[in-house]
Amino acid sequence: MHVLILGGTTEARRLAELLAAAARPELRVTNSLAGRVTAPRLPPGEVRVGGFGGAEGLAAWLREHEVDALIDATHPFARTISFNAARAAATAHVPLLALRRPGWVPVEGDQWHEAGSLEEAAGLLPALGRRVFLTTGRMGLAAFAALDDLWFLVRSVDAPEPPHPPRMEVLLDRGPFTLDGERELLRRHRVDVVVTKDSGGAATAPKLTAAREAGLPVVVVRRPPVPEGVRVVADPERAAEWIARR
Repeated sequence: MHVLILGGTTEARRLAELLAAAARPELRVTNSLAGRVTAPRLPPGEVRVGGFGGAEGLAAWLREHEVDALIDATHPFARTISFNAARAAATAHVPLLALRRPGWVPVEGDQWHEAGSLEEAAGLLPALGRRVFLTTGRMGLAAFAALDDLWFLVRSVDAPEPPHPPRMEVLLDRGPFTLDGERELLRRHRVDVVVTKDSGGAATAPKLTAAREAGLPVVVVRRPPVPEGVRVVADPERAAEWIARR
């Protein structure tokens, strides 16, 4: 049995580890990484890096490599690859499962402002603060490039490229992050508004707690939907069980 995991996330690595620990000699696992991060954390199993050439290219790869099951364990905001995966799986007649960590839920004291896109988030900022902690990654900074009156602290794994906000400091770092660290970061940089995607998970959640404690508004970009008709599980263990039943 050949399983292709579209990965690059903590959940994808965990799933690959579970499948490796199962030690099923008939199980072949290929992990596919997009290649957007310079030094990714590699999971166990075979690893390929790079795109497939859209839904048609992925469908052809599934057929050529005799894939029996496809797991979409990409980032919750990787909308294009998720929809390509759905089309490719349907074309190649390969069972598809989406592995998605649950989104964050506001609690008492949170000052969340939801946005449907990065552009909408940028439009909210001038009324909320002047010093922005931008944690949406290096992709999509063009949406904030026109906000030349605001100062941005941009945190990402790799250095961003233009276009980006003119008044910007870059912090190269990778989660998980601690609550004490996030508290100190907000204090040291005098942040008065935070922008994040609803990525979910625990690795980057401490910034939400730190913002709540400091009474700061948080602009939360809603995640795109999973393609219609695709089954979704919330954790790697359930994904591993789904594979074991095939």
